[in-house]
Parts: sequence; structure tokens; C-alpha cells
Amino acid sequence: MTDTQPAAPRTPQLPGGFWAQAGADPHRIVITAPDGEQWSAGRLHAAVNQLVHGLRAAGLHRGDAFAVVLPNGVEFFTAYLAATQAGLYLVPVNHHLVGPEIAWIVSDSGAKVLIAHERFGAAATAAADEAGLPASHRYAVGAVPGFRPYTELLDGQPATPPEDRTLGWVMNYTSGTTGRPRGIRRPLPGKPPEETHLGGFLGIFGIRPYDDNVHLVCSPLYHTAVLQFAGASLHIGHPLVLMDKWTPEEMLRLIDTHRCTHTHMVPTQFHRLLALPEATRAAYDVSSMRHAIHGAAPCPDHVKRAMIEWWGHCVEEYYAASEGGGAFATAEDWLKKPGTVGRAWPISRLAVFDDDGNPLPPGELGTVYMSMSTGGFSYHKDEDKTRKNRIGDFFTVGDLGFLDEEGYLFLRDRKIDMIISGGVNIYPAEIESALLTHPAVADAAVFGIPHPDWGEEVKAVVEAADGYVPGEALTAELLAHCERQLATYKRPRSVDFVDTMPRDPNGKLYKRRLRDPYWQGRERAV
Repeated sequence: MTDTQPAAPRTPQLPGGFWAQAGADPHRIVITAPDGEQWSAGRLHAAVNQLVHGLRAAGLHRGDAFAVVLPNGVEFFTAYLAATQAGLYLVPVNHHLVGPEIAWIVSDSGAKVLIAHERFGAAATAAADEAGLPASHRYAVGAVPGFRPYTELLDGQPATPPEDRTLGWVMNYTSGTTGRPRGIRRPLPGKPPEETHLGGFLGIFGIRPYDDNVHLVCSPLYHTAVLQFAGASLHIGHPLVLMDKWTPEEMLRLIDTHRCTHTHMVPTQFHRLLALPEATRAAYDVSSMRHAIHGAAPCPDHVKRAMIEWWGHCVEEYYAASEGGGAFATAEDWLKKPGTVGRAWPISRLAVFDDDGNPLPPGELGTVYMSMSTGGFSYHKDEDKTRKNRIGDFFTVGDLGFLDEEGYLFLRDRKIDMIISGGVNIYPAEIESALLTHPAVADAAVFGIPHPDWGEEVKAVVEAADGYVPGEALTAELLAHCERQLATYKRPRSVDFVDTMPRDPNGKLYKRRLRDPYWQGRERAV
């Protein structure tokens, strides 16, 4: 357990982020790859420059996009840094998607080049074929039939910085819980890449430049927050340690070995870390951790408390959206106000409105809206969605919650996930949290299914923990467990079991995949 707080910075922040670092100290190790290979700032900078020259030779110009279907690795950061100094849009693609889903993103973004890893070769090939991307603009890390070797983009290109360097952006695609995903496109500012302010983003969380910090990347970089935290860390002088496939013990080993100080996590990872045997947990030293910042999904209270007891006050929480805006809660904030996701960032505002667009007073439940002072965004090729769900400068992603008198935000659920049974609003997150307190439950999802009289009834889907057998006996045990913890109207009426819950490695639950079969031929009221 540690309550360690970062000391004052030993070294002032170099201007210009990574670019200045690479020039000032090219031999400094900035990335430890998943296989343990270490990359210096100079080596990475050279590869980034070569990729920019290669992409320009392939016909890309300022404002163009290129897509990547890559695991966590040096190639991902090479692409990220290349885009941000060449005025390009990097489009990271979730590598768990299938061919048609990837094809939609490639086509919709207008990506002129696709870079894929051989591990995802089949889906990338299907996507490139469907999107009509010419063979000359398909590149593979490893061997993928019909793709040119990734090295051809770099080989023979100069390692010197390109001319006309200008800041580019990442264009992430929303998860698409309703309809097709849409790209979040921000206008290019026309500034030199040295003027990126990403490094300052980490100041919101009290993370300082240098200061012996080491950032552990333990979730896929295609996720907006994971890449933003990692990129910001790199720009303020923090070496990165990359994980490819996350396992709880390997995470503990890397923290211990590299003395990692901060990372971005999700509650599912907490749950699985806590499930490790006590002897395994005690075998690794996590006292170097200063900031274990989690978000992306609700965290049950008992899980949060257990992590704070183990790791100390480094366990911190944020709420945000890919579109921008957010709140932050320290461990002290959360212990003072259990369940809060914090107060607005200094660069953000929070508000809660009713369905008619009227602001609600503290304590009143409504739809959560956010705004950012650092600039706007639009959904690529979707003016309707850009205009929809906005009130003035505020936008919403459909979450329900309330603000208290001190401005602390408390979430209930996403509006689309709320269950309406007999005219009563029921919030699945509360029920899921109750289920997860049972030792037989490794993961849980709750949603509404059709009921002839009530409109909807509560259904629970459970992934059983190791050593427990799904069936009628376990169902009865779980329903009795809920009876002891929840009001009658909140209790699941039935339980189904799945081998593995459909989550991406960031912890995002694809609840629609579970819910939709129950609603075939029916239309939900929400």
C-alpha cells in the first residue's frame, strides 16, 4: 500500500515535448516494447521522420488521413508521432472489429493508407477489399498477402525532419453503441508540432514532467484515453512501458521491475487484480505507483475500496468522453463522497439538463452535459449528429447523473441502458455492482428484456468465476443474493450465463450484443 505523492520536478520541462527531447538527449530510452526491446528517443525520432517521408511519397498531404490496425507496439507510436508532425489525421482502429466494421471506418475517414499487423491480417484484408483501397496503399507489419511490407514505407527515406512540419491530430471513432461509429474530427490548428499542449493535460491529474515518472500502457492504444495518456506522458519526458496482452500478474511484474509510477486502467482490471491469490499479490512491490487513474466504465464501490486498501491513494478516477470534457476525483474525494466521479477539470464545464433542455439544480437527476474551453469538434460527415444532443456549447453522450452542491458529479447509467419497468426507472449499474459482490461472479451485465405487462423486466447475464458451475443452483444462489441487497423492483427476474463477457480490453462492455437477441422483432421504448 502506498500514499506516495510526487515530489517537485527535478528537471524543468523541455519546450517542444518529444521533439526537443530527441534533439537534446537522443540516447535516452523512451519506450520499452512488449518484447522488452528498448527504443531511444533518437531511434524513434528517426523512424517517425522516415514514416512521414514515406507517407508523403505515397501521396498524403496535410489534412489527409491514414488508418492503423495495430497492437500496442513501437509502430503505433511511430504512426502517432508521424501524424502529429505532418498535419495528418491518424485513425486508430479497434483490432477486435471484423472486416466490414473496419471497412466502414477506413472508407468513412477517407484514409488513403492502411497499416495493419499480420495478427489482424484477415480482417484488414477484407476491410481493404471492401473499402476499395488499392494494393499500393496497404502495408503490413509482418506478412499479409496483398499488403506491402511496412518497412517499404521507411526504407530509403531520410531520417531527417520533413519540411513544412505542422501539428496533426488523432481522429478516433466513437464506439457506435447506437448505429455506425462516427469519427471525432477536430480542425487542424496550423501550429508547429512543438506547440502541442497534450503534456499539460496530465497536470489535471497532478502528474508532473520528468520527476522519475514511468508510464505503463496496459490497455490497447486504439482507445482514445489510453493513447492520450501515453502520448502526453511521452511529451513530458516519461518513459513508456508497453503491454500487448494484459494479464494481472504480468502488470504487477512490470510495475515492480520498471518502478512504474502511473497508468490508465479500467474497473475490469481492478476486479481481476483483486482475484489473484494473496500470495501472488504480495510477491510484487507496487509502492512506486503514484497515479492509477481509472475510467471508461462504472467501478463498483467494494472494488474501489479494495484497490485503495491495497494500492493506497494513488487510485484515482475520471469521467470523460472522446469528444472532450471531463471530471476528476482523487481517492480522498471519493472516500469523502463515495460514488462520485469528481468535479470538472479546469478546462471543462459540467451541467445537468432535463429532457426539455432546462438546467437542473443540485441533486436532481438528468442528462449530463460537458463543454471544453480548448476547442470544438464535429462528427465526420454527420452534421445531424454534430448538432444533435447539444445545448449551446455543451454536448452529451447520453449519461444520466446529478451534481451535488459542491459540484461533484454522480453518474447513474447511460440513458440507452436504463430499464423502464412498470413506469419505474431502473439503473443497471447498481444491480451489476451488487452481483459482483458475490464470489461466483467474474463479470456481470444487466439490461431490460420485453415483458407483456411491465414493458421491460430485469435480466442478468453472468460470467461465472473459476470453480463455479453455471446452472439452476447457481442461479438460485445469485437471485437470493440480490434479494438481500436490492429492492424488489430492481432484482433480476432471471439469470443467463456466458463463457466470456463481450468486453474489449479497455473494459467497455458490448451490452448491445447481449441485449439485442432478446429484442428481435420488438422495439425498445428507450
